[in-house]
Amino acid sequence: MVSNPGPDPQRVFVGRDHESKVVQEFVLRAASVGDALVLSGEAGIGKTVLLDVAEEIATASGVPVVRTVGVEAESELTYAALHRLLGPFLPRLDGLSPQHRRTLATALGLAEGPPPDRLAVSTAALSLLGLARGGGSLLVIVDDLPWLDRMSAAVLAFVARRLPGTRIGFLGAFRTGESSFFDGGGLAALEVEPLDHTAAASLVDQRYPTLGPRMRQQVLDEAAGNPLALVELPARRNDRGHDPAPPTAMELPLSQRLEHLFAGRVDPLPAATRQLLLLAALDATGELGLLVAAFGPGAIDDLAPAELERLVRVDAERGRLVFRHPLMRSAVVAMSTLQERRDLHAAIAAQTHDQPDRHAWHLAAAAEAPDESIAALLEQTANRILRRGDAVGAVAALLRASDLTPAVAERGRRLARAAYVGAEITGDIGSVPRLLAEVEHIELGSSAAVTAAVATAAFLLNGEGDVNGAYRMLFAVLANRKGLDGNDDALIEAVWFLIAISTFGGRAELWQPLEELLERFSPPLPRYLAVIAKTFGNPAHQALPVLDELDDMIGALSREPDPARVARLAIGGAYVDRLRELRGVLQDVLDHGRDGGAVTSQIQVQVIVANDSFHAGQWDEALDLCAEGIRLCEQYGYPLLRWLYVHQEALIAAARGHWEPARAAAEAMTRWAAPRGVTLLTAYAHGVETLVALGRGEHRDAFSHASSITPAGELRAYVPYALWTAQDLVEAAVRAGLRAEAARHVTALLDLNIPAMSPRRAMITFGAAGMVAPDGQFAEHFEAALAVPSAERWPFELARIQLFYGQRLRSARATADARRQLGAAFDAFQRLDAAPWSALAAKELRAAGLARGKPQPDALGQLTPQQREIAKLAAAGLTNKQIGERLFLSPRTVGTHLYQIFPKLGVTSRAALRDALEPPEK
Repeated sequence: MVSNPGPDPQRVFVGRDHESKVVQEFVLRAASVGDALVLSGEAGIGKTVLLDVAEEIATASGVPVVRTVGVEAESELTYAALHRLLGPFLPRLDGLSPQHRRTLATALGLAEGPPPDRLAVSTAALSLLGLARGGGSLLVIVDDLPWLDRMSAAVLAFVARRLPGTRIGFLGAFRTGESSFFDGGGLAALEVEPLDHTAAASLVDQRYPTLGPRMRQQVLDEAAGNPLALVELPARRNDRGHDPAPPTAMELPLSQRLEHLFAGRVDPLPAATRQLLLLAALDATGELGLLVAAFGPGAIDDLAPAELERLVRVDAERGRLVFRHPLMRSAVVAMSTLQERRDLHAAIAAQTHDQPDRHAWHLAAAAEAPDESIAALLEQTANRILRRGDAVGAVAALLRASDLTPAVAERGRRLARAAYVGAEITGDIGSVPRLLAEVEHIELGSSAAVTAAVATAAFLLNGEGDVNGAYRMLFAVLANRKGLDGNDDALIEAVWFLIAISTFGGRAELWQPLEELLERFSPPLPRYLAVIAKTFGNPAHQALPVLDELDDMIGALSREPDPARVARLAIGGAYVDRLRELRGVLQDVLDHGRDGGAVTSQIQVQVIVANDSFHAGQWDEALDLCAEGIRLCEQYGYPLLRWLYVHQEALIAAARGHWEPARAAAEAMTRWAAPRGVTLLTAYAHGVETLVALGRGEHRDAFSHASSITPAGELRAYVPYALWTAQDLVEAAVRAGLRAEAARHVTALLDLNIPAMSPRRAMITFGAAGMVAPDGQFAEHFEAALAVPSAERWPFELARIQLFYGQRLRSARATADARRQLGAAFDAFQRLDAAPWSALAAKELRAAGLARGKPQPDALGQLTPQQREIAKLAAAGLTNKQIGERLFLSPRTVGTHLYQIFPKLGVTSRAALRDALEPPEK
């Protein structure tokens, strides 16, 4: 831990009473219950001084402090800052659980093991901090947050948000305008503002009582309330004997002017001292031992001039050097030459052989020309980084390795791999053409050629939606290979992309050659690919024999650290209803992506979670996920995947009776997908049109759209969406009077044993059988559907079965039973705000002699004050989530209230609420 090196007489507290009080209260609160606080403000505003104040308060209170700072020179080193911060506590690793110990040791490069998931690393880090505090408290301080390496920043942001109740405090600081993982997200924040005029003048008068009026006013004007500028500008004037800043300097931002001032403070120092400061600025650890190792025992003495000038603080007892201000570090680097930096990077590399990643990066920074040995070390670093779950860091290492690679073929291989990792993991799809354009030569048939082909296919598919072009290019690369090794990572990725391409294409001419190609692999490919090819590509015909294997793979995902593998198995489970079992690990992937991890996996997984939310009746949640997913697709350049979210939004719009936007979305989807051969999306568009037509009572149109996906009596091979629209097709056919076509479709479902696929498929198939069964026989089929375990997990589909069942019961004059089914359907549709279906259910209930949808006497008087407020907000168009945020309720509670409100007011949709709430005209 870093001890307090003693007060700095130059520190400025003038005008900071409020901020000092906030920091003091935070330290005491954190020591008592645990808390986090982030300081923001412009450079020189006093954030670092407040961090020092917090450290002094904590130390005086007996609270241990661990502190580090973000350093630009090592911002590419995965988990470097976390290693520095946790370094004092690493001897306590044995006190953690075996799983946490392995996770943290692997992440920090202390042991080899499977790639740790960042969520697991975050949890393990929090556990180690808890162990380190013992029975007391602990304060973590981090300056210059944006210069932390990405993985450390993500872990510490996770930790900071989970400190209440731990007696651990987290205090960080970053400059205004610099993005970081610590922005928002529920963390308390304190923006450190410039000093007001009175405080600024008082500070200048205290520090420079003899300053002339003209110069005093110029300093006040230039500094604009920035404390560091108020202190440094007059000091620089005294050193230089003229104005605080020449006219040209005034054109620069204040932070750069301050940096120039610091550079002026460094320039008069002895050459040996300047060298020491530069090495310390390039190194992130602040270890005095490194300085001594590089420059000899006299290095500590050579630091004395800088210490006397208050540019740095030296804590010999703890073996640390600390720059007085982060801008000082920047100034020291800025005033150095390239050759000076290279020499000192080499000196650091010479002392870090036991830290291979730091060693490789500093060697790379020292290199003056391409060097294969350094490039190879950096590629090894990229592999280690990727195993730790940092795809962004791996791409950076691969790109730098390619820069240092002298051989053209090897350079191409590394560039191709960087392009692939960027496209498939980090979401940087737009970089693929640029990177591949730099590839000068790749040997045909090599793994590098396959990797480049996969990266290109990722760009063509995700970026352009060019199914046919991506398929032809990638299939040709594999078909021309003499041997197909199922253990070759490049080939595995190629096969995955061919599966994805073929599914979007949805045609037998794509799938059949691929299935033949899969048989040529020796040894065979990983089994999960073969399973996904069946459950994702052709579930109706091929999924049943492999479902047990899929379930075993999903069961093992709790130990799966790879977001890409999680996403792929989730995709494989989507059409066969395995999403409920996956929600926990899928949420981990979403959190990982939101924290800056595998964005592509997040985009793929989020639409799957949104789909599961739709089927589970959590429509507002699904819409929120879709809005976020569309934003990500637009930000990272994934137009193909964007349509998956549009489809989900359009289904909900159709189900709620918002027919115009639903149809507009379906038409736009068709216009985009049809010329590109994306058959899956054209099927999705027909699915939306089917639901719109069913809601509008246009049953012939509904049947036409549904049978465009797959003909009645057939579940077309390689069209997985046919499973999702089976209920729509049967219902549309029956309501359109096409009972023979409907019956053929039910027979096809039963012949393929679709009920064995999942409880949901069983419910839908049995319900469809009830729709087509003759009078006197339908009840047993409907009852079988309702008896499916957990049928209530799919409320929209269940309610439609209950509605149809109730209609048939009413026609059979079983009025009491009809009312029960129709009432249950009506209530479910009301909760979902599925207005067209609510209206139909209400109409059937009235025909059965039970009034729904008519206002009860004194309806408004039956509402509680809270229910009235909820009703007003719902009538104004707010979602359940938005209403909950205003009234401090959960969306589920809002939904429960609306479920009670609608029958009281005799309405069946939100659209009718406004009329029901308006007082009658007199």
